Amino acid sequence: MGPLLEDRVVLVNGGSQGVGAGVVRAAVREGATVAFTGRRAEPGERFAAESGATFVRADLADPAQARAGVERVVAAHGRLDCLVNAAGLTSRGTLLDTTPELFDAHIAVNLRAPFFAMQAAVRHLVDRGAPGTVVNIITSSAHGGQPFLAPYVAAKAGLVGLTRNAAHAHRWDRIRINGLNIGWTDTEGEDEIQRTFHGAGDDWREEAARSRPMGRLGQVDEIADFVVFLLSDRSGVVTGSVVDWDQTVFGGLD
Repeated sequence: MGPLLEDRVVLVNGGSQGVGAGVVRAAVREGATVAFTGRRAEPGERFAAESGATFVRADLADPAQARAGVERVVAAHGRLDCLVNAAGLTSRGTLLDTTPELFDAHIAVNLRAPFFAMQAAVRHLVDRGAPGTVVNIITSSAHGGQPFLAPYVAAKAGLVGLTRNAAHAHRWDRIRINGLNIGWTDTEGEDEIQRTFHGAGDDWREEAARSRPMGRLGQVDEIADFVVFLLSDRSGVVTGSVVDWDQTVFGGLD
């Protein structure tokens, strides 16, 4: 069996670091032509040189730029086959202290951006009469989450619904759209969040690992491999599925 994404053109939104960067590496490894978006030029260009993917600078909070990322990839490569929405804002806020500005920022990045990126990608696929795949990186917190994640949960729960709605709407176009509810994951962004909002020290990963059933946090490369599987033909006919990729068993009680 050859590479899973051979002869596919893949766009990863939010691909400069974290889970998105892991997906970029995995997609390149599996034979795809890969582009990724990011807000900052310097880390994006550095990672492009390292990974062999193409950097597209875009602020996804702007719907026009979210659509334009897709359009630029199509213009450069003639088509787009796969889209991954991995960009995410995880700044903290409770129901009582979240400002309208913070709420709007979460909606802009975590819900509106994937909506309009999907709109552009699916329109392109429909116009081509071609099958394609989309994977949305969501969160296990979409089931409810901690009190300090109120605006994040509101936006990501919306992305769960959008994933299923779009999958249903375009199943006869053979466009498969799935989501991944990832749990606590060891990323650069999580390190910053733990230090900024939770006063974490250098040993926070070890402490977190001891609190997890499997003795470790989720790992980027494992998630990336699963995303590539969902993008590829090896995931078969699956669409409209939102997979809980976590070591918490939702609904289970002690």
